[in-house]
Amino acid sequence: MFLKYEEGRVFRFGYYLLGSFIIIIFNFIGQIPIVVTFISSIASKKDEIDLSLDPMELLNIIPPNMRLFLMLFPFAFTFIGVWLVVRKLHEKSMRSIVTSRSKIDFNRIFFAFGLWSFIMISLISFDYMTSPQDYVWNFKPIPFLFMFLIVIIFIPIQTSLEEYVFRGYLMQGFGNWFRNRWLPLMFTSIIFGSLHIANPEVGKLGYGIMGYYIGTGLFLGVMTLMDEGVELAIGWHAANNLVGSLLVTADWTVFQTNSILKDISEPNLYNEMFISLFIFYPIILFIFSKKYNWKNAVHQLTSKF
Repeated sequence: MFLKYEEGRVFRFGYYLLGSFIIIIFNFIGQIPIVVTFISSIASKKDEIDLSLDPMELLNIIPPNMRLFLMLFPFAFTFIGVWLVVRKLHEKSMRSIVTSRSKIDFNRIFFAFGLWSFIMISLISFDYMTSPQDYVWNFKPIPFLFMFLIVIIFIPIQTSLEEYVFRGYLMQGFGNWFRNRWLPLMFTSIIFGSLHIANPEVGKLGYGIMGYYIGTGLFLGVMTLMDEGVELAIGWHAANNLVGSLLVTADWTVFQTNSILKDISEPNLYNEMFISLFIFYPIILFIFSKKYNWKNAVHQLTSKF
């Protein structure tokens, strides 16, 4: 079982709090390069910029590809902290926070990645063909090539780290504390959503967008509990961020990239939330349930142990 009660001193919830603190420290250390670059860029151009702007807007002083690399680097560095916490603090294998299977099922990762990539590409292509006025062509070969190399390496690291931490490490930690499934699902989803509160999307669309982030956390958590592993969530999350970064950007998104297209339309929060949470997410879960023969959903999501 992916969630189960584990006896022993190192599985008490206090150790998971300590582990989370260590992981956060590694993330802060990983952010030093972007902070140094940001401060030096501000200092060199202080007479050319409006210092009263929002910090996320001021980040645009850093060239896009360099900014993207510096924003993604902390996730790669934080993996060191996750490894130390899991292997040394809890004396577990990294596999144990990913799956209940004897080994990580990469076929699941690739299937989820391929399925959601296909759906996203189809949706973006359809929207571009039906509403071309909402987009401008943003493609520049050389910047796109460098951006492609950055995202193809670092975005899977970023999304995998988030799944290792939220749907793996923290879900198991809360599971060991509460000895049930539904409370870990709720807590990890709320924490996952809340950490997006500083995203520029929130400033543009309002706090209602937090429902989308928390709902996405629930979606990924349900996927994990039903499948007894994080592989499907890893694949879906990687596709979501990778395809989005390559195909389309906007001035109000957290990742402003040298993508192929730039969305210049005014976003509609509630339409986008409704379509994702109540149409596509249930469709994805239905496809996975049929392919992987999920059963006893109520037990898988609410049972005690």
